Amino acid sequence: MLIPSRNRGGLSRRRFVTGLGAGGLMAALPRPLQAHTPAAGQVPPTARARWDLRVGRTRIEIDRKVLHAPCIGEDVPGPILRWRQGDTVSINVTNTLADEDTSIHWHGLRLPAAMDGVPGLSFAGIPPGETFTYRFPVTQSGTYWYHSHSGMQEAQGLYGAIVIDPPVPDPQPCARDYVILLSEWSDVSPMDMLSNLKMQDDYYVFRQRTLASLPREAREAGSTLAALKDRLAWSRMRMAATDIADVTGVIYTYLLNGHAPDMNWNALFSPGERVRLRFINGASMTFFDIRIPGLEMLVVAADGNAVEPVPVDEFRIGVAETYDVIVQPREARAYTIFAQSEDRTGYARGTLAPQPGMSGPIPPMDPRPVRTMVDMGMDDMKPGESMNGMAMPEHGHDMSASHSHSHLMPHHEGGTMDGMDMTGHAPQHPMGGMQPTTPQQTPHRHDTPTPRHEEGAMAGMDMADMQPAGHGHAMPMSEHRVDEPVHHQPAGRMHRPGAMDHDAPAPGTMPVLEVDDPGPPPLNVENQNIARMPTDRLGSPGDGLEHNGRRVLNYRQLRATRPGSDPRPPTREIIMHLTGNMERYIWGFNGRKFSESGPIRLRRNERVRFTLINDTMMEHPIHLHGMWSELENGQGAYRPYKHTLISQPGSKLSYLVTADAPGLWAYHCHLMLHMETGMFRTVIVE
Repeated sequence: MLIPSRNRGGLSRRRFVTGLGAGGLMAALPRPLQAHTPAAGQVPPTARARWDLRVGRTRIEIDRKVLHAPCIGEDVPGPILRWRQGDTVSINVTNTLADEDTSIHWHGLRLPAAMDGVPGLSFAGIPPGETFTYRFPVTQSGTYWYHSHSGMQEAQGLYGAIVIDPPVPDPQPCARDYVILLSEWSDVSPMDMLSNLKMQDDYYVFRQRTLASLPREAREAGSTLAALKDRLAWSRMRMAATDIADVTGVIYTYLLNGHAPDMNWNALFSPGERVRLRFINGASMTFFDIRIPGLEMLVVAADGNAVEPVPVDEFRIGVAETYDVIVQPREARAYTIFAQSEDRTGYARGTLAPQPGMSGPIPPMDPRPVRTMVDMGMDDMKPGESMNGMAMPEHGHDMSASHSHSHLMPHHEGGTMDGMDMTGHAPQHPMGGMQPTTPQQTPHRHDTPTPRHEEGAMAGMDMADMQPAGHGHAMPMSEHRVDEPVHHQPAGRMHRPGAMDHDAPAPGTMPVLEVDDPGPPPLNVENQNIARMPTDRLGSPGDGLEHNGRRVLNYRQLRATRPGSDPRPPTREIIMHLTGNMERYIWGFNGRKFSESGPIRLRRNERVRFTLINDTMMEHPIHLHGMWSELENGQGAYRPYKHTLISQPGSKLSYLVTADAPGLWAYHCHLMLHMETGMFRTVIVE
């Protein structure tokens, strides 16, 4: 039985408050470093093609939290691996853990599937006492990272940075080059976190709306009545507008290159120098908002790929993303690198300084974001507006075809929301052809949007050397019950000229597009909401960052420095709904968790558009292994190449994929606990 950490003395409100207040005392009360080498964040002076890494557990204490962390070289994070594009690298990974398998996944790298490091898909994992040699050609350059894909070891410290030199001189040369790897630290095990969230979905959310916050909400809503109606609406949905992050600073200490805020990681510069900062979000559950007060940041690369420089004051980095920025401090003073968590329950920080040991002022954290109806996929509905006229399914369903303009809402308590004018809001999901369903039918109605779904979906694949999912903990924790049969039925398919193409070719040249559309997901035990009016949020920097007086990066600003390598338009569109039930803490695609879903099959060299509709109120960083995701953000042929894309709550976005890497690949939300509870799929390129 898992014992809630709060009862073990590892968590208290006093400790939480103390952590928040520590910032003001940091400079005055330095504490000893206990876990890190002085070279943390320093890029090695030269690239190497051969590495020997040993995975073991080491007792590490940070911020009074002791953990026997799985890590490399007895340090968190692991060493920075510097490679050179064009080389073939060879990495020997030796598992010295006593009784658990391990693995290393090279996040964002294009490589043979057998070298991708996902037990159960790529290989069998690395048993205790054994060594596995990863060997593959390096075909790209930029900033990436590596992490374990076994047993949630990544959440406890098994990760590190990768820097790959380009074969030509860097077009953005800098005098100094640092890695800024952000992460979390906790003495609560990920399994305890999951157990607690299963028991109570807001277990780690202490900042609920109160009577004291009502006046501010009333000002924002226009009246006290409107604010109260908004609260009532959230209550009816059994959700909390303040639920920004599942796991928070209540138990996390946020780290910068393995340093807690009071350890004040330092990087040196001389006034006038250009300094490259390679930001990597290696956290398991936390988004960070980054700024350096007093310095403009020039964003020059996203997920390892060069983009046209974008000057900003702030940017959000989702879990698993990387951004390279260049700064040019001109004054001989300390500048604070400030990375506050999206939910504002804590921050990581470091200092750029002309001399070691200096500290810059630490800015106060911004107000916490509060979710709105936009995050629920209800377009521009304002607090206090209601939803009269919407279909409110008694048990989660009202799919009547006669309601061609109906808008379904989760409905648990029978209340309606009067007065909302829905004129002009067309439903986003085509309902034509859909038949009325019953609650008993719907759990088996939707499936992953694959051309065919079969039992034993990996038939024909050579699985001789593969370890079944679950062994080595590479795959998400199965929640499949023995009395819950897996059903795979054909997804909805249609053919139409390319739809939702921000970068479409000229009329008349559009190929027929095969669309795999499962339709709106069912409302059931695995899905709590349908985004009735999902919006394009590529121009938004994210909740809590709009209209804050700073220049904040958004996805629409990302433009590659060269056109994409595959100019073909897509011939197939795969629509994926990101779904979940907050109360039960179940996540999935199209209303199904991993254990109930078949693989997504792609034909080799097929050009595919993936469209994501986020039906949940949470951000999801979606990562496709082995292939690039070309974000359709209006930049035409100069679409940015990314390996991880943030899907904002209530949003809709699309990206193109060239399926040029044969094999089995993982496709999942990179929030670890979301992945573990079902938001995971296998992609087969055949």
